[in-house]
Amino acid sequence: MTRIHSLMTGPAPLLGENPGRRETRDDYWRAGGYRDLSPDVLFNRVNAAGLRGRGGAGFPAAAKLRAVRASGAVPVVVANGAEGEPGSAKDRWLMRARPHLVLDGMLRAVDMTRAACCYVYVADDEAADSMGRALAEREPVVPTRIVRPEPTYVAGEETAAVRRINGGPALPTAKPPRPFEAGVDGAPTLVANVETLARIALLATRSQIPDSLLLTVSGRGLEPELVEAPVGTSVQALAYRADRLDTPGVLMGGVFGGILDPRRLATALEPAALDAAGSALGCGAVHFLAPGECPVALAADGLVWLAGESSRQCGVCVSGTTALARTMTSVVAGTAEPDDLARLGRWSQSLRRRGACGLLDAAANLAASVLRTFGPLVETHLDGGCPGCAADRTPDADRFRVEPPTVRTTSHPVSAPR
Repeated sequence: MTRIHSLMTGPAPLLGENPGRRETRDDYWRAGGYRDLSPDVLFNRVNAAGLRGRGGAGFPAAAKLRAVRASGAVPVVVANGAEGEPGSAKDRWLMRARPHLVLDGMLRAVDMTRAACCYVYVADDEAADSMGRALAEREPVVPTRIVRPEPTYVAGEETAAVRRINGGPALPTAKPPRPFEAGVDGAPTLVANVETLARIALLATRSQIPDSLLLTVSGRGLEPELVEAPVGTSVQALAYRADRLDTPGVLMGGVFGGILDPRRLATALEPAALDAAGSALGCGAVHFLAPGECPVALAADGLVWLAGESSRQCGVCVSGTTALARTMTSVVAGTAEPDDLARLGRWSQSLRRRGACGLLDAAANLAASVLRTFGPLVETHLDGGCPGCAADRTPDADRFRVEPPTVRTTSHPVSAPR
């Protein structure tokens, strides 16, 4: 079962006062939510806070809002809670436990962009039910609909969300145009991660909020945790709490951030420091290897998972992810040749930015991180010399899935709308 923990020195703004129970509308109102605030004042707060999207790409939220608002057409807002990244549970938990925080942020995005309608885009049954009840408890001022994609990695990509809402499959499309230029029904569309929207709602209740991270921490043999921590917390602090200071590697950002060198545990969880370490925070998923586990085998599992999640629209993605997964798996099995390592090195560079979405980039990043950080260990596999890898090992692509913490639902009477 996934636990909840705060590393904040004061209140944890996203976890709230009672993270184990679903927050009702009246709970949220009593905590200061849904209060009137000028959209322009809130936009200035978002801009001053330097809020970046929390879906993985980290794009400045104010820049997205500004682009949609300045389009000259009537926009659409999409609350993106698809959360297809491996090892991440934060978005599903937010929608299950704090649906009114997400809803408040979505409605404030509607106000700031002057949108005419909005969509809640969610693949998880319990999260969709919780958001549906929140919409019934506080009916929004613009038409709002819940749209359900299949729970896949690519379904959360912003053009895939637009395509699904438009009645098609949840598969990425070529860019340009970006959704902020032409999205749902051709209208400029703000596709915002639900955690980003939750933080916008928090900024509406106070001019400043603690700069925190919502992280999903997991690993084989660990009880997963949803952790709220200050920005700048070190990876080492998470490893200490998980009793994994002797970890042989840390898979960062779902799979997009690659495997962090265990000698870099002192790295701060903030973009510049992680970039300097050759990694990235992405969706905030942090997966610690257990002592004795092989980072090369972990990479093979990740590449097999990514190959299976390919939407199979781009030939380069189908062939690229398949080749990376097959070759890394043969390395783990001890059946690869020296030329295979050279091919892995070339592919990890040449396949970047060649697909319609970030899946192929994630695969290239993962392979590159292993070759860069664990080169000697990779070479020991050529003669079957890795003690942590059995020759008949079967790839375990399911190892990354983490369920959100349990959320209790308490029935409260719903009072008249305020």
